[in-house]
Amino acid sequence: MSPPAVVLDSALGAVGNTPLIRLDRLAHHEGLKCNLLGKLEYTSAGGSVKDRIAKRMVEAAEAEGKLVPGKSVVIEPTSGNTGIGLAMACAIKGYAVIIVMPQKMSLEKEAALRALGAEVVRTPTEAAWDSPESHIGVAARLQREIPGGIILDQYRNVNNPLAHEFSTGPEIIEAVVNTPSTPEHPSSGKVDVLFAGAGTGGTVSGIAKAIKKAHNPDCIVVGVDPVGSILALPSSLNGTGPWESYIVEGIGYDFVPEVLSREPGLINHWVKTNDKDAFAAVRELMRREGTLVGGSSGSSLAGALAWLRSDAGKEVAQTEGKNVVVLLPDGIRNYIGKDWFLKMALEAEPTPLAQIIKSVLARPTGQDQHANGLKADGTKRATNGDPCNDLDAYTFLLPGLLAGVGTGKISGFGAHRNAISLPLRSAMECSRSRAIPVNAINNAIACGDTFSPPRIRATHGGHRASGASQVVQCTVSSYAYYV
Repeated sequence: MSPPAVVLDSALGAVGNTPLIRLDRLAHHEGLKCNLLGKLEYTSAGGSVKDRIAKRMVEAAEAEGKLVPGKSVVIEPTSGNTGIGLAMACAIKGYAVIIVMPQKMSLEKEAALRALGAEVVRTPTEAAWDSPESHIGVAARLQREIPGGIILDQYRNVNNPLAHEFSTGPEIIEAVVNTPSTPEHPSSGKVDVLFAGAGTGGTVSGIAKAIKKAHNPDCIVVGVDPVGSILALPSSLNGTGPWESYIVEGIGYDFVPEVLSREPGLINHWVKTNDKDAFAAVRELMRREGTLVGGSSGSSLAGALAWLRSDAGKEVAQTEGKNVVVLLPDGIRNYIGKDWFLKMALEAEPTPLAQIIKSVLARPTGQDQHANGLKADGTKRATNGDPCNDLDAYTFLLPGLLAGVGTGKISGFGAHRNAISLPLRSAMECSRSRAIPVNAINNAIACGDTFSPPRIRATHGGHRASGASQVVQCTVSSYAYYV
């Protein structure tokens, strides 16, 4: 049962407390027997996991007397999400804010930041982290020269991992522990494996500490790092350089931030991911699970699937009851205009419904194709006044009938003797409710008859296939049969 709804004092009260959801459809598609669970951080008030650290860093700085409303200027180098969280907090609390981020970060992030009242400074993406031209270098210069300037510094601020140790981690643990084991969804009652991408490293470090210190010391924690970054261990995973660039935002760096824990045994494994696999995983999460996630979420899932397929992870993957949690850091909001997303969304393979829509819209408005003597493709058919005399085969649509097959053929076998015939492979792929002997359709089907579901005769090249002894009855609620 959900907790009782209450009125929150501000948007900061809506930071965190994000849902942990089952990714059953995706797990089934991948052949996994474990429980695959996703932590949806885009449901947080500012849209990402970084809301948590922004809130905690601001509140800690206030408690320490470092922030003064009306005087302090919060300055932060960021990939964008921490900046959005800080801009949200500063808008509520009355602090000016300057966000410095590399050029590769999305225009949507900049727009959100400016809408929240932040000033935004862009820096060259190719600048090394220790260059005065980098987002870190430019932020340091602004802090030195602007009165009241303060960098909360997510790369070194202990409140970054602490935010996850005391909020994200406990939320995951609570959700898993409170979910009972059932025959349909057996559960170990523990978080068995955690996957999280690393940027500053605060997320994976903090959650790992929460789980291993207070819940399950045997939990396997896997860090996900993009190809081109140097955060993974052993360092041989990262190559020797020069390192290639990557498109995915918010994870990976060319230096190791202080908040990324190197404590032995805390992060057990690392996996490397590439943009192609990350963006393919985004599509899978959207199409199969309806989750509007961003690119770094795709990286986390791609890393999880790669590890679960590997020798190291296949035992977990095939064990019922094992709980595998994937941290999904943000949503698609910040990437709607990025080339990778537009290509994925607008150039996607059309669904079978696309042909149905095309056929419907090709017909004159208000006209029924059968009542007006039209074939399903919109062309006239010669009926000589009696549609039952039309023996020409014509294409028609089978909505919801075949998996991945959108068209079939209706073939005439003489007046008042008609059957729906499809290629053998297509017919046999239908969802079967029961099989009907071929001789069951030897009797004539009268013109205008309706039947539910339709009967399909297995044919090959227009003739009954040798050895075909069944007509497949497909699971469809109803279909009016017209010739």
